[in-house]
Amino acid sequence: MLRKAPDAGADVVVFDLEDAVAPERKAAARESVHDVLADPDFDPDCEVCVRVNPTGIAADDDLTGVFADGDVRLDTVMLPKTGGPGDVETLGRLLAEHDADLPVLALVETAAGVLSAADIAAVDRTDALVFGAEDLSADIGASRTAEGTEVLYAREHTVLAASAGDVDAIDTVYTAIEERDGLAAETAFAVQLGYDGKMAIHPAQVGPINDAFTPDDAEIAWARRILEAREAADAEGRGVFRVDDEMIDAPLVARAERIAERARAAGGFEVE
Repeated sequence: MLRKAPDAGADVVVFDLEDAVAPERKAAARESVHDVLADPDFDPDCEVCVRVNPTGIAADDDLTGVFADGDVRLDTVMLPKTGGPGDVETLGRLLAEHDADLPVLALVETAAGVLSAADIAAVDRTDALVFGAEDLSADIGASRTAEGTEVLYAREHTVLAASAGDVDAIDTVYTAIEERDGLAAETAFAVQLGYDGKMAIHPAQVGPINDAFTPDDAEIAWARRILEAREAADAEGRGVFRVDDEMIDAPLVARAERIAERARAAGGFEVE
């Protein structure tokens, strides 16, 4: 399953050494992950990440097991229960002990983590804030609902903190694997909130998530018109211009650029 995971079409695959592994199976899991990452034939097109246990002895044991006996193919490390910038800095020191200069995907999934999200994003090693609604709900004693109002503030706060820190914001998992329509709706809402991606817990979820983050033809056509008109306006020294009976200024140009970036990333369209 570890070797097949990159075939799902995700941008990043995460090998989990935390919640997905029973305590008595941690050592075996570390060995399995190491064996795959150290195999020279394992060279997927996507990024590869390992989710370690929270900072402490277990995280150090995770890294020792993963980096044992030579080089491994690893791009990022995910840190669960990130409560503050010190947790990322501690993980950074542990990584340095293994000569691993890797970025960290910081899981913001506790009350302390949400309230410290901006400071976590500001740490140099932080590459993304990853929102975890399920653990947050457990931490604060909230009841999870389909509407998600109990975590909406935290979900929005994480986006703001990530944007302020100039790092990516990755949305929480959708736990109902068979509910494709529900996943599509929730992912579309994450896009509206400003998230850059969303975690998946099953290969079948990757397609709907990618679809939601890929601009459609109408969005791409709109972005192309905006960016082409912006070039003409720049040449004439105008900061505000008109496209399709709509007055365009810097915020809408930024939106068009974001659509263009996602279209390029999807590989299906080109926006000049």
